[in-house]
Amino acid sequence: MEVVGSEEVEGKSGGEVRIRCKKKVMEVDDDVGGVDDDDDDPSECLAGDSAAYQRTSLYGDDVVIVAAYRTALCKAKRGGFKDTYPDDLLAPVLKAVVEKTKLDPKEIGDIVVGTVLAPGSQRASECRMASFYAGFPEIVPVRTVNRQCSSGLQAVADVAAAIKAGFYDIGIGAGLESMTTNPMSWDGSVNPRTKTHQQARDCLLPMGITSENVAHRFGVTRQEQDQAAADSHRKAAAATAAGKFKDEIIPVITKIVDPKTGEEKPVTISVDDGIRPGTSAASLAKLKPVFKKDGTTTAGNSSQVTDGAGAVLLMKRSVAMQKGLPILGVFRTFVAVGVDPAIMGVGPAAAIPVAVKAAGLELDDIDLFEINEAFASQYLYCRNKLGLDPEKINVNGGAMAIGHPLGATGARCVATLLHEMKRRGRDCRFGVISMCIGTGMGAAAVFERGDSADELNYAR
Repeated sequence: MEVVGSEEVEGKSGGEVRIRCKKKVMEVDDDVGGVDDDDDDPSECLAGDSAAYQRTSLYGDDVVIVAAYRTALCKAKRGGFKDTYPDDLLAPVLKAVVEKTKLDPKEIGDIVVGTVLAPGSQRASECRMASFYAGFPEIVPVRTVNRQCSSGLQAVADVAAAIKAGFYDIGIGAGLESMTTNPMSWDGSVNPRTKTHQQARDCLLPMGITSENVAHRFGVTRQEQDQAAADSHRKAAAATAAGKFKDEIIPVITKIVDPKTGEEKPVTISVDDGIRPGTSAASLAKLKPVFKKDGTTTAGNSSQVTDGAGAVLLMKRSVAMQKGLPILGVFRTFVAVGVDPAIMGVGPAAAIPVAVKAAGLELDDIDLFEINEAFASQYLYCRNKLGLDPEKINVNGGAMAIGHPLGATGARCVATLLHEMKRRGRDCRFGVISMCIGTGMGAAAVFERGDSADELNYAR
């Protein structure tokens, strides 16, 4: 009988949790119960970069990402997608994930779309319409999910969970937001009961006020925030110039309407249009605070209001291998946690350690982070609170430069992270995506580079 480094971990038998060894060497004599290790030391079993890193499922049952694409991200109301219908934003990325993998659309078990601002039933219909534009047959179902700014990541996590549960083998997690079409607003009256419940009342705070609360409570200075915003633009501009986003952006053929003449001009949008290469901390320092007269949060050190979409194709590893599809990444863990609504921006600082621990890793094992830059104040707090290396975070810029289309940001981050991990190769194994969530939450997910492991050897 052959033993593959089994041992008892956290109350589970060795048959349930298996540490893959560098060498499959231990032979057991079934007749006498003796062990012949062929001079190989079983201590050579390697479980990854962290001793706690364990596999809790068979290799073939891993949920993997085989494609992740996004549109360019454009400034709401004045950017390249200001005259584009939301369903026309989503359709191109849905089409891309099946066309580029040569997958039969009939094989998709579900399409889950993260989206925030549009009325629920209308956006659900628009997403279904987008699937038809993209060539999906009527048998492929579509639904939406809304967990505020983490909706795109939540969609990916929902599909991964459904695949794990055996509901289907292949699914698409996507994200969509047109902040041109659906600006942030509150419809109807507010329940007067909020006057008697502080945390419920804090759910109604403008996001900029929560940013001011974080800056004030944790001592994040205006100068630090402006520098972080300038760095985001610098990195995003450099990534664009180097062509790093070309692998993840799907060009969208659309139109621009002249507001004065009504003339329509056909255009193809393939570059993020919110990035300002010449931005500096000095230029940002000239901007006035937006939410408090003596505050530190400005339009320059906040995320941009943006239009965009993204889509991620997930499947069981065994299915991807059977189809001969290259594996871009492996979905490892996802968590959502609650925090004080008044300082909702601290969410990533609470969520990231939980997600990393659930993967059996430590923070030092993570090679890259994509942390949504809702505001410079909260981004800096989370970075500093967790003691993260700035060189590992948002290496190609973040939402202050690229933009934050609420429901699409999670899907955008998956595309950006996994394509960057692929470029870095063996020097980059694990990545984390995280964001704060309005009303006081945080979400985080751990991914592994697709070609960093095989069935017998999970070591670097």
